[in-house]
Amino acid sequence: MTHPYLDRLGLRERVRLALGEFLRRRRERLGEIEAVALAPVADAIEALVLGGGKRLRPAFAYWGYRGAGGADCDEIVAAVAALELVQASALIHDDVMDGSETRRGEPAVHRRFANLHRANRWRGDGDGFGTSAAILLGDLCLVWSDEMLHASGLDPVTLMRARPVFDDMRTEVTIGQYLDVQTQVTGDTSTARASLVAQYKSAKYTIEQPLVFGAALAGGDAAVARAYSAFGLPLGEAFQLRDDVLGVFGDPAVTGKPAGDDLREGKRTYLIAAAIERTGAEVFDEHLGDPALDEQGVALLRKTIVESGALRRTEDRIEQLTGAALDALDRAEITREAREVLIGLAQAATQRAV
Repeated sequence: MTHPYLDRLGLRERVRLALGEFLRRRRERLGEIEAVALAPVADAIEALVLGGGKRLRPAFAYWGYRGAGGADCDEIVAAVAALELVQASALIHDDVMDGSETRRGEPAVHRRFANLHRANRWRGDGDGFGTSAAILLGDLCLVWSDEMLHASGLDPVTLMRARPVFDDMRTEVTIGQYLDVQTQVTGDTSTARASLVAQYKSAKYTIEQPLVFGAALAGGDAAVARAYSAFGLPLGEAFQLRDDVLGVFGDPAVTGKPAGDDLREGKRTYLIAAAIERTGAEVFDEHLGDPALDEQGVALLRKTIVESGALRRTEDRIEQLTGAALDALDRAEITREAREVLIGLAQAATQRAV
């Protein structure tokens, strides 16, 4: 996704450079331990973290900071860039849990290491090795998010002020992931449950908590934090609903994932829950979550979703949530520039094709 507000003040490139420098130092540390064996670890993390991504989380954190009166500096860019390592951890683990083959048009990390195993003709189960490696790399990215934040150059008082938000955010996304997998096995198809999962798996750590984190770094007061939550939570849910729509109807050439991949993975999203409420679960029980679902099966589920009115209902929900978020932002006492950028970021999060 390319959007001018994502690169205001050259932020995307500054975040990329900060991540690149941090990962260069981490590669050196891995090389001190075992250069040959650990080079693929550094390669995989660099490819995922530096090879793409919208940089939404650093953008919301940075402009949350600026909106609360913080002044621009390289140290704050490094601090908010640490959120990309939290995101990398979540993506790596999510792909393992979903059995996803690709991420951003390239093999998912667990597939990358399974391929490495086969290419080197190592002993044992290549898929098992790939899964084990991905779990460990996801954990490593989460550890490194801590390191990058504390190595950002911000003073200890500032870091201590923002640390509870950072910790709470990482707890929430982990619990959100658990709620997601637990929902799949219980078969809960309610839209209420789907919304809860969307909030904790994505909405809070994508938009709400980065904004509050930025405000805490700037020393913003409780009123600013509340305003950011009132803006960020509904917008984050709208972001996730857009992601769910793209997971079923998105163009693979743009999303980097095969068409209908979310259907094969059996994700019980708001979109699916809304369709089941109207049509019943029979067709979804038969086809949803089938790894071998072919194009005809994907087309059938898409047709059912559209004809049930679930796609329209989800689009209406995105519009409603985005409107509520923008209304909350109107009432927030933040800087004029930050308000302008956050409105633009809201559009980037909800009106996208990837």
